[in-house]
Amino acid sequence: MKRRIFYQPLYFLFWVLYYIVARGIFLVYHLDRTEQLSASEVAKTFLFGSRLDFSFTAYTSLLPFLALFIAALLPKLNVAKLVRYYTYTLLVFMTILLAADLELYTFWGFRLDASPLQYLNTPGEMAASAANAPLFLLFLVVIAISSLFILLFKLYFDPEKFRLQHNRWPMISASFLYLILLVLPLRGGIQQIPINQSVAYFSENPYANHAGLNMPWNLMHALLKYNKVHKNPYGYMQMPEAEGRVEQLYTTTTDSFATVISTPKPNVLFIILESYTAKLVGSLGGEQGVTPNLDKLAAEGISFTNMYASGDRSEKGMVALLSGYPVQTTTSIIKTPKKTEKLPQLSKVFRQQGYTTSYYYGGELEFANIKSYLLNGGYNKLVDKADFPAESYNSKWGAHDHILFERVLKDLKQEKMPFFSTVYTLSSHEPFEIPIPAKFPGTDDAAKFKNSVYYTDWALGRFITEAKKQPWWQNTLVVIVADHGHPLPGNNANHEPAKFRIPFILTGGVISEKGKEVTTLASQTDIATTLLAQLKFPHQDFKWGRNLMASTDYPFAFYVFNDGFGFITPQGVLTYDNVSKKPITRDASVTIEQVDIGKAYMQYSFEDFLKK
Repeated sequence: MKRRIFYQPLYFLFWVLYYIVARGIFLVYHLDRTEQLSASEVAKTFLFGSRLDFSFTAYTSLLPFLALFIAALLPKLNVAKLVRYYTYTLLVFMTILLAADLELYTFWGFRLDASPLQYLNTPGEMAASAANAPLFLLFLVVIAISSLFILLFKLYFDPEKFRLQHNRWPMISASFLYLILLVLPLRGGIQQIPINQSVAYFSENPYANHAGLNMPWNLMHALLKYNKVHKNPYGYMQMPEAEGRVEQLYTTTTDSFATVISTPKPNVLFIILESYTAKLVGSLGGEQGVTPNLDKLAAEGISFTNMYASGDRSEKGMVALLSGYPVQTTTSIIKTPKKTEKLPQLSKVFRQQGYTTSYYYGGELEFANIKSYLLNGGYNKLVDKADFPAESYNSKWGAHDHILFERVLKDLKQEKMPFFSTVYTLSSHEPFEIPIPAKFPGTDDAAKFKNSVYYTDWALGRFITEAKKQPWWQNTLVVIVADHGHPLPGNNANHEPAKFRIPFILTGGVISEKGKEVTTLASQTDIATTLLAQLKFPHQDFKWGRNLMASTDYPFAFYVFNDGFGFITPQGVLTYDNVSKKPITRDASVTIEQVDIGKAYMQYSFEDFLKK
């Protein structure tokens, strides 16, 4: 008999083997799609999916590992039967889910998640959906896989085949160590950010990414957040009324607009600045001396002085900027890859127009499922933390901004033109660590934040200075915008407009107007539409945006915070609490009509999110 002290790693291996076989069955069942993948892509579904396999194996192993640790403390306690029947029950249950996932993917095009729960109150519809399923084949799959792994367990992994140690303390120590070590695969490793679906995403082919997902992990993840996103909590009015009010906001009376780009199909450099608030941008009336380079770029190009972030999180701002899509309150569409697959993205449009596309970030792209979103956008190249030397990192997020810009400058010298390149900074995120001496005195968070903004501006200025010397500069449009604002300085409350006001600048060698200011009220969702309209590229899929260079009958900015929204028009500012269903603040000039339109926008945009 084998020694019990080695049992837990073998039990872990048993479940890893099960999930490998499950993925193989998925690929075979959908052979018509699998045949469109290269051998390398098929192999990568296993390689990139392994971390999710390990993660859910850790969840699966928690109870047996705990039972075995207790048994090590109490040798007379026999837990072999508990582990055996727990494993058998879980095997059958998992295999039933596997069979359901195989067929549901055929119709839905995404892996099993919480979606079936919305049909529990309509069992007739569920039965109708399953009417054409090959139930006998799926039944055979359940029987065959369950029987195979139960037999495998009985022959090689049953704890009764492992003898106990005579000396209890090595067993107790090992069992405790195995239990503690489960934390590592459970959260996906020692990295700062817990694991999410992004780790399985590696391809521009959605099916390849879906095949890499661990189905039970995906299901567990969806169930944990299901109650937050399965029903629209913002039922302020009948949906047709809400839809009509929102559509009126985007009605235009003219197709004419000002063109400020001197050449067709220029390169586009889209720079997203972390946490850049208008409160620290001198050209927007903020504190002077913090962003001298950004202020200079505003004077050299076009500054949109009434731009508001759509939300207050990085991943939310990214979707608003690159997809022109509204932000959700208590969740984010970027966390659900099957929904982001349906979003338009600037990178998709530029690739269709013959551009090479790239994305640069000094941190981990797996944060908040950003990687899956970008791969769904079809970027040719993704550069993140792993592509920078460790000595260039700050203590928390990744490579400092000047290192990021140096890499971008180096790569663009060899980039095929025209290019669309997105660059996302990170140094002005907490903990506000910078590699240069502080410009402003103080050690509190407000001073640190101000110094981090100054540092990123310094890095941006160095980059632009060198970029202007490159042959591609004269045929390049540079878009500079923040992902979101910040409570500092001033510690704005979550709902206050000052927290959401951000810079948005168009500059670069192709800008034909210098020093122009556009004062129209605007949201991040308008930027993609405005950019594509200037380039005369198709933008009909970006239905939540307006062309800010064209006249509008109803200028507005809309943003959301934790279960509330802000709605700004020339008449005034409204901030609204969706829980209490009443205004937080309401300027005296804000009409009932404006309140109703704000409610309609909140309701209809969330309904659109739910339907994705």
